Amino acid sequence: MALMPKRVKYRKSQRGSRRGIATKGSRLAFGEFGLKSLENAWLKNNQIEAVRVILARQLHKGGKLWIRAFPDKSVTKKPAEVRMGKGKGELDHWVAIVKKGKVIFELGGIPEEFARYCFRLAAYKLPFRTKFITRQHTA
Repeated sequence: MALMPKRVKYRKSQRGSRRGIATKGSRLAFGEFGLKSLENAWLKNNQIEAVRVILARQLHKGGKLWIRAFPDKSVTKKPAEVRMGKGKGELDHWVAIVKKGKVIFELGGIPEEFARYCFRLAAYKLPFRTKFITRQHTA
């Protein structure tokens, strides 16, 4: 089952702008460790799923995973070798808009070294550069 919205107001959306930095979702909210984006990009639903599978396998019984990106933007594509015009293409896949500075995944309940290892494996599956972040403990 692919990650996608249950229902949307409009089936096809415009591309929009990929510029700018994340103001919301740029700090850790749930876990102690996070994977933060260093570039603007579109994150496909199957890329999110690939990272989820990797992290779930690594955590197996300990720790908790939070996914903070949801693919709510539809991307259309026209078939190969089709002439120009004749309207917008059919829906191809769903993407999450990821701005620079957004925390995409969070982990909790595991040691820091293990979290670094897990996020290193996850970063290979992502189409942009990322950074490992930790919660600042203030006492």
